[in-house]
Amino acid sequence: MAVLLDEPTAGMSRDETRNAVGLIRRLTEGRTAIIVEHDMDVVFSLADRITVLHHGEILATGSPREIKANQAVRDAYLGEIAD
Repeated sequence: MAVLLDEPTAGMSRDETRNAVGLIRRLTEGRTAIIVEHDMDVVFSLADRITVLHHGEILATGSPREIKANQAVRDAYLGEIAD
């Protein structure tokens, strides 16, 4: 079974988001989850594989580490991230 979530943490406070991430992690354990989310902290904490879209085109696909290091993704969305 797959789980599809569209902006599951939109409009939530930091505490609510943290609780939602824990719930999502438990609900999707052992399942495929497709999550559309703009909060990159949420994405990086949940995903083992990320596909980034920019203007309707795939900009990059990879592990969270690969996405964080991808210069095109950084330019389009992330800015500079301190590791």
